[in-house]
Amino acid sequence: MLKLSILIVITVVLSSCKGLSQPDDVSETTEELTFGKEIDQLNEGVARIFQDSQNNYWFSHEGIVKYDGEKLIQYSTEDGLYANGVHDIQEDHLGNLYFDTGEGVNKFDGKSIEKLVAIEDQSKAKGLNPTDLWFAGDWNMNGVYRYDGQHLYHLTLPKHELEKEFEELNPQATFDFYSNYTTFKDSNGIPWFGGAIFGACRFDGSEFFWVSEREMTEMDPGPSMGIRSIVRDNNDDFYFASNVNSKYRVYNKDGQTTYEKLRGIDNSKEPRVKSSCISMTMDNQGNFWMAHYEGGVWKYDGESFTHYPILIKSAEAQVFSIYKDKSGGIWLGTHNAGAWKFNGKDFVRFLPEIPKN
Repeated sequence: MLKLSILIVITVVLSSCKGLSQPDDVSETTEELTFGKEIDQLNEGVARIFQDSQNNYWFSHEGIVKYDGEKLIQYSTEDGLYANGVHDIQEDHLGNLYFDTGEGVNKFDGKSIEKLVAIEDQSKAKGLNPTDLWFAGDWNMNGVYRYDGQHLYHLTLPKHELEKEFEELNPQATFDFYSNYTTFKDSNGIPWFGGAIFGACRFDGSEFFWVSEREMTEMDPGPSMGIRSIVRDNNDDFYFASNVNSKYRVYNKDGQTTYEKLRGIDNSKEPRVKSSCISMTMDNQGNFWMAHYEGGVWKYDGESFTHYPILIKSAEAQVFSIYKDKSGGIWLGTHNAGAWKFNGKDFVRFLPEIPKN
């Protein structure tokens, strides 16, 4: 009888606890303590950098790392990421963050990381809204992802005229010919995609259009790396990282989209500058900044080039991305030397100051 009484008391107490409402700050405190982990420093591999609307910086670093000016918080697959290799970081108009891992796209609302699942129905996928986000998606995937704020859609790209020729030259290829490296939205809200094989492609909401000179594709005998970066200049002309010696102007003719190739960045006076680069941006003064994987960074002001070597142990660092933040600051992400920032004269290694408790 005594044991039964004790059991009844325990059951009543537990049931009562379940019925009690918990203060909001208690749940938030618990989540903050269990979600993500604080780290002391950024290591060598920082492929991508992004600044959000709250002026926090995000670094792809064995997952994703948030720096708020005081601490570094790292999120990984343990917190819900599809994978720890983050290829792209974007923010929507509501302040949510999105991470393209190459194995799937995650949404982060500041409290939890959600795994978005793509809808494959092509009839529902097409459309174009000002607030759409676009992602290059999986490496071995035909097409790109469109996120309209509610659903993630997978859009496949149309067949390219060089497909058969490329297939004959690469019969053992194990990757999808229509995979992409990057996305870019122009001043008119039109998304562009940097292809791995067949050049650049744009989407007007209903149809895709290839901007694809042979020199931009893997069919060219030169050192093509695919379209890894896209930049629009102040004249609305486009540069593609596969060959910045050329620029492209897109326009409508007789109701059809077409383009013309124009002279781009002339490196004849500085032969050390490679025509192709791995990442590009344009600063607030209209200068081009071009990052080469093991060739440092080159700035082009329209007339001359300035070289900024990025050295680690006397060797060129493996520069993977270049990024302009909201104040116009220029950043570098590298595969083997961490993050770097331009101080007005040189690039210096970014070592965030973490206050000691």
